[in-house]
Amino acid sequence: MTDLTTAPEGAIVGSITADRITRHMLALYCGASGDHNPIHVDIDFAKAAGMPDVFAHGMLSMAFLGRLLTDLAPQSALRSFGTRFAAITHLGSEITCTAKLVERFAVDDERRVRLELVASDQSGDVKLVGEAVLALQERE
Repeated sequence: MTDLTTAPEGAIVGSITADRITRHMLALYCGASGDHNPIHVDIDFAKAAGMPDVFAHGMLSMAFLGRLLTDLAPQSALRSFGTRFAAITHLGSEITCTAKLVERFAVDDERRVRLELVASDQSGDVKLVGEAVLALQERE
């Protein structure tokens, strides 16, 4: 990960690749998140809905982006975090999350950075896009 206080605007400041999406991961996420929509874990339900198979919760990919953000800064530095879902994430997908520094600014004497976020699969298909604002921690 890159130091947010010195990275140039436009630089990729962080990247992570999550484990490949499996049925087991979806079942665990279902229980952990409380999102028990059967389209994510029941193949018969998914097929009845016109899908070829189950697919990942959109919030699972957002959680991967959250992991990237907390790798970049402590959770207490998070000022905003939002995403837009762009495409379904299928079983077997390997999601890579990146953060690009797009702006430095201040609010009430607090230095902050705005990050552009992207989550895409191994084929480069974008699954989520978003942005986050982090407070810069003063170096000791």
